[in-house]
Order: sequence, then C-alpha cells, then structure tokens
Amino acid sequence: MSEPGNNLTRTEATARALAISDVSYEVFLDVTADETYISETTIRFASKQDSVFVDFLAKTVDSITLNGSPVDVGVFHGSRIHLDGLTAHNVLTVVAHCEYSNAGIGLHRFVDPADGLVYLYSDLEPFEAHRAYACFDQPDIKATFDFIVAAPLEWTVISNCKALSSEGGIWKFVTTPILSTYVTAICAGPYHHVSDHHNGVDLGIYCRQSLAEFLDPDEIFAVTKAGFDFFNSKFDYPYMIDKYDHVFCPQYNQGAMENFGCITVNELYIFRSKVTGTVRERRAESILHELAHMWFGDLVTMRWWEDLWLNESFATYEAMMAQNAATSYKNGWTTFATSWKTWAYNADQLPTTHPVATKMIDTDSVSVNFDGISYAKGCSVLRQLVAWVGEEAFNKGLRGYFKEHEYANAELKDFLSALETASGRSLSSWSKLWLETAGVNTLNADFTLKGDVFDSFIVTQDAPEGHPTLRPHRLGIGLYDRVDGRITLRRRVEVEIDGPSTDIPELVGETRSDLVLLNDGDLTYAKIRFDERSLRTLVEGIGDLDDSLTRAMCWAAAWDMVRDAEMGSSDYLDMVLTNLAGEEIITLVDSTLLKCQTVMRYLTPDKLAATRDKFAHGAFEAAARATPGGDRQLSWTRTFIGNARSEHHLSMLKEWLEGTSIPEGLGIDTDLRWMLVTVLAGNGAAGQGLIDAELARDDTENGKRHAIGAHASMPDAAVKAEVFKTVIEDRDLALDRARTMMAYGFARLDQRDLLEPYVAKYFDALKHVADSRDVQFALAFATSVFPSAVISESTLQAADEFLAKDLVPAHIARVVREGRDEMARCLHARRRVSQDFPA
Repeated sequence: MSEPGNNLTRTEATARALAISDVSYEVFLDVTADETYISETTIRFASKQDSVFVDFLAKTVDSITLNGSPVDVGVFHGSRIHLDGLTAHNVLTVVAHCEYSNAGIGLHRFVDPADGLVYLYSDLEPFEAHRAYACFDQPDIKATFDFIVAAPLEWTVISNCKALSSEGGIWKFVTTPILSTYVTAICAGPYHHVSDHHNGVDLGIYCRQSLAEFLDPDEIFAVTKAGFDFFNSKFDYPYMIDKYDHVFCPQYNQGAMENFGCITVNELYIFRSKVTGTVRERRAESILHELAHMWFGDLVTMRWWEDLWLNESFATYEAMMAQNAATSYKNGWTTFATSWKTWAYNADQLPTTHPVATKMIDTDSVSVNFDGISYAKGCSVLRQLVAWVGEEAFNKGLRGYFKEHEYANAELKDFLSALETASGRSLSSWSKLWLETAGVNTLNADFTLKGDVFDSFIVTQDAPEGHPTLRPHRLGIGLYDRVDGRITLRRRVEVEIDGPSTDIPELVGETRSDLVLLNDGDLTYAKIRFDERSLRTLVEGIGDLDDSLTRAMCWAAAWDMVRDAEMGSSDYLDMVLTNLAGEEIITLVDSTLLKCQTVMRYLTPDKLAATRDKFAHGAFEAAARATPGGDRQLSWTRTFIGNARSEHHLSMLKEWLEGTSIPEGLGIDTDLRWMLVTVLAGNGAAGQGLIDAELARDDTENGKRHAIGAHASMPDAAVKAEVFKTVIEDRDLALDRARTMMAYGFARLDQRDLLEPYVAKYFDALKHVADSRDVQFALAFATSVFPSAVISESTLQAADEFLAKDLVPAHIARVVREGRDEMARCLHARRRVSQDFPA
C-alpha cells in the first residue's frame, strides 16, 4: 500500500483523537548550524490502542526510542512515524535533522541582505508543526510544551512563554498551558527588541536590526494595550500568562499568526516609507484580531478545521468592535463594508462558494479556505447573529463559553448552545439557513406611490441560481433626502424580513425620498439594489452622504453592480472621478481606487488605453486638489502612477524619479521610487539599468523584492520566459520572492501579446507543480500565473479542457475554476453596452 502524502484527513484525525490523550512534549531544537537543524522531541502520551502514527517531516531521522527501547528508523515513512506495541502510557523520543524552510512554513530561515544576519521564525498553521518537531499535528490533541533551543550566543530566542534561562546559548522556556500544536512558536536571531508593560503583562516587540530605525513601537503598544483592556473586560476572563510578544518576520506569507503569547507578524507592517491611514488601520486590525484569538482559538480551540470560519470570523468581528470602541481608528465598520464585505460577496458568487460552516476533508483543503467566506462572510453573519440575539446576550454567552471550554476543544454546536442559553432564542434554524448553505441574497425595495407618498412598501429577496436559500434578516431601512447640498437621513426603521417578500407598513405614508437604502447600518449580509431615483442620486452625489458607513455601503453596491454588468465600467470610473475626490475617509478612498484597477479588466481592448489615460489624468487632478502631504494626495498619486501609460505621463514619472517637478508635499520616498521604477520598466520606458541602479540605492530585502517585480514586469519576451522558468525550476527561490515575480510582475493586463503563449504553458506546468511542490507554492503558482491577462473565449476553453481532465487535486482545481469565473465576468462586462442612467 502506498504511503499518504503530507496530508491528514478528517477521518484519520477523528480516530487518532479518540485513541490519544494526556499528551505533553519536550522539544529541543539546535539551530546553530546553517544547512539543517537538530530536532529532538520527547512525547508522553496515553493510548487506547496498540498502534498509532506520529506526524513528522525530516531530512533524516537519526533515532527513535519508544518506552526505553530503540525502534527501527524504517518506521519513518515520508511524513509519518508508524508505531506499534503501544501501552497505556508511553514515552516516545525522536531525534532527527530537519530542513529549514524558504516558503514561510515550518521553521523559516532568512539571511538579511542588508547585513548578513540570520533570522528564524516558525509558522505552523494549519498542518506544519510536524515540519519542526514530531507531534500529533491536529488541533484537538492539545498538550503542554517544554521548549529548549540551542542558538548562537548573540541571538535572542522567543517562544510562547517566558525564558527560564539562556546560559551558554541554551534557552529554556516556561512550560506552556495546554495548547494545540499549530499555535506553538519559536523565533530566533539577533532581533532588535523593545519592551513595555501593561497590567501585569510584559509586552515585547521584535524586528530585524536593519528595520529597527523604522519601527514605531508606541502605536503598536498603544493598540495592544487598548485591546487587552477591551477583551479582558468584555470576555470577563483575564489573559492567561504574563507576557505577550509581537515578532515582525521577513518573507511572511500572511498578515499575522495567533501563536499563543508570541504573535508573528508580516514585517511589511513596519513602514519604511509613508503609508496612508488605511495601512495603519489594517495593522491595528491585525493586532487586535490576533489578540482576540488568545481566547477564541488558543484558549478554546476548534475541534477540526470545519470551524476555521468561527475562529477567524470571531477574531475579525471582535477586532472591529475593539478598534471602534478602544482605539483611535473609529471607522472600522466603514472599512469592513467597503473592503472586507466586498471580498465576501465576491467569494460567495464564485462557482466554488461554500457554506460558512463547510466540511474540511483533509488539511490540504484547509489551506484554500482561508478565504472571503471564512473571514468576511463569517464576520458579517456573526454581526447579524448579534443583531438577532442582542449584544448583551451575545456577550453573556461568550463568557459562559470561555469558562466551560477553557483549554479544551469545542464545536459550532457548543458556541450556539452558549448563545441559546444566554438569549433564550433557538438558533438551530438560523444556523441551518445562515451557516450551512452558500450564496448571497439580493434585496430590492418594491414600492408604489400615491402622489409623492409611499402607498405600499415591500422588501423583496432573491436567491442566486444553484443556491436557492432565502434567509431571515434583521436590517435597517433608511430614507435619505437631498437638503442644502447634502444627502441626509430623514427616517430609519429596523425590521425583520423573511421569505421572498415582506411588507413594511412603517414606511407607508412617508414622503418618497431621494435615496432608499436597504440594510442601512449594514447589520445583515445581502446584496442591495436601488430604484431608479436612488441610483441617480448616488451617481450624481454619493459623496454628499453625511455618514461614512452609508457611503461605503453605496460604493460597495455600485461595485457589485459593475461585477454583475448592471453598471458600465466607464460609468463607474466616471462616478469615482466625480464623487471620490472629496472623500475624507482614507480607507474608503483606497478601497474604491483599488477596485478601479479591476474595472480596467472589464473594458474592451479598444477602449482600455483611452479610458485609462482619462482616469490617470483625473487621478492626477484629484491629487493636485488634495492637501499637500496628506493621505489623499498619496492615495490619488499612487493611482495616477499605476495608470500612467501615455508618453506625457511617463515623462512626468521620470522627472519625479530624477527629483524635478515634484508636486508640493509629495515625498518621493523609497517605496514610491520603486513604484515609479516598476511602472516605467513595465511600460518599456526604462531598462534593467534603472532597476539595478535603484537596487544599489536600496539593497535590502524589500529592495530585492521590488527589483524582482520590476524586472518581471518588463515587456520583453526573453524576460517573461526567464521568469516563468525560474519560478518553476528554482527550488531555492523563497516563496515570497516567487510570489512577487508571479503576481506583481509577470502578469500585466497590457502585455497580452507577450503572455498569450503562456496560456498553454501554464496548464501544461500546473500538474507538475501540484505534484512536485508543497501546497503553499502550488496554490501561489496556480493563482498568480493563471492567464488572467489573456481575456478571451479561447482561454476559457483551455481552462475547461484542463478541468475536464481532472489532473490536479481539488484545492488546485478550485483555483483554476475561480480564475475562469473571473475571466467570464470580464467577458460578460465587455459585452455590455454602457448603462444609460435615468435623466
């Protein structure tokens, strides 16, 4: 029988969890060598059966000892150690040499090009702890951990708990509370360290020495402290240990990770150049999100990954609540409506959409489900749940849940049971409709008038084909009037609707408004549409709405109409230029301008150049009207740079790079310089010499990543061939750099002719990549190299033919289906005649 790959099925995990209990680990890692590191693990555990397997990936297993007797190392097969002859209580010791990672998984090793210093960090979610040490690598076999690390004398080592000692480079740490393997952590290197203290908890921030000058610890500490105060009070359960660290990590695959007491964070959250408030707010959300996980995820852990959504949705929801209540970032729900929820709506309209609570058959399937459903739709559903049971009952239920399941595992039914007890409302039917079915409903206001007064008012609800569920919603309905140049709320009612239509008698007799807004306040999760008069009001003056959340919802609905080909792409871009320049909420500006880059894909090739040039000019004018040195100037300027294609605009970029004709207040700092270089290189207005010169100015990890992206963007057939070959064949290439080459350089919309040969090459290579590389790389390749720039029926056909052959695992095929669906949307939008808005 063939051995399974590096994957764990739900069935296997369930059986093993029934057999194994009372687990503790002693893990010794010797990281003093460069090529490999020594991993020595002693596991004490009880077993109800005489055989079991232990997860482990190693270059070589040197010895295995079970209950004092040596075991033939031949029981190690690829990613598992098979053990027989177990007793009721067992002691297993495994000594091995393991390989460092360059893909941001397991124990990642990084050499800083700025100074040659070496840094290590672990990232073990969802199924990567066994890359670092032998273990039962599943969330519901929790254990205590004693970590010991041998490191060079000049290094600092950080783990989940405080160090007991560090003599002679041997770091011993306090025994952890009962944890799942995926939230354990080891970071080691000559890290720069800043410390603080808050209410009995020692706070630490670590980063590379070469980034120390850019670290802004005061803001990071301030957000962290505010989060501690908010969560300790709300959950009525104090944080569990006496230290809490943030370690900023290079070549990191995600925003951050909730390792207990040792949060690893993408070091892009250390800002070398000016960023807008959007990025700072995103960092604050990440800090609060991971802190919320200390309770929901680490203290109480999901039994298996089908409750991944509840982990992530809860952390997102509570981060938004903490952000609004306890920090200086008071527009969290506005950001959520314009960014997070559009992510959810997009994901929920893909052919690969799935219920919020979806089955995870194995760990490979988990990796692709860190998606808009698990995070953003789940958070939206939780917000609707809070509206449904009431905030006080929700909070009471949480407190009971934490106390009942502390240091253990729980399932969705346990969470809902706690809320039912607290609220007195049955949630079984609510759960089936909201959590166990896929798809997003669309709400419309259907009314009749008697003169200028509503004679009837009905909310109708539709469901998409293939996902027919109609759901109950608690939502607001707002009536807005144009008054003295503003669009102001006159009346708001909060109602419960269900089924295909619901009468709203509260609004009968009200004077018709200029804007009827369903889901006012954004309490539920549903697409909304507008009547003719309301749509015209928004097109002409969406920026005149008083409330930022209301503006965000209307912008998000307009974007969804473009995606559904109900609004013309050019009309949307005109709406942006007309209404967004005066917007003060920078997250709303940034998210809307980002969507405009996707809208360019919906334009036919004959209209793309002229429309982009018009949009670039409008962006430049908006930047010129913005306050010099402010966020809006930077945001609009970056949009201008990103859309610059004409000879005139490219000449302006060259002048800025040379230090002339720079607009007042605009700082051409390191990151903006790289953006200029990349756009010039990508448009054939600069060669490799300019990239090399800029890299000489910024010979850092960030500089190398920018240089790689700029090189890959060049409109040169030889460059494209070199990049494609390197990504596939160079296994020493760090995943972070490979992703930059693929996603930010290789595939450019206006280089279709160069990229057309890579449609076939992509599909020819995909099976090889899926078979020969780890899940993270295969997913990155499948997503980033998908021929999204070659928008054509022939590309759709190539995707269909590939999928019909069933050559790759389900998680890779899912990525192809999603790329195909987005291309089909592009073609549908391109066939659409521009919307004629009502006069």
